[in-house]
Amino acid sequence: MKKLFSVADRYLRVCDWKDFAVLKFCLCALGVLIGLAVPTRRKKPAAKIAGLIFVATYIPLIAKFLFVLRSKESK
Repeated sequence: MKKLFSVADRYLRVCDWKDFAVLKFCLCALGVLIGLAVPTRRKKPAAKIAGLIFVATYIPLIAKFLFVLRSKESK
């Protein structure tokens, strides 16, 4: 597992914003495909779980972005 994280860190060092944009589109498409595969009776619970995961991950990402945005402006 440590080797996997090490390789992921090296990969992220060579990525730019375009690579991250492509990764986001890829993950979004995967989410849509998974959503299409969820049976109708399970869509509501799946939507609630996805919403919670979105909020739990979006808030820290935006907080970090705003921190970087502020720190660059002051320099």
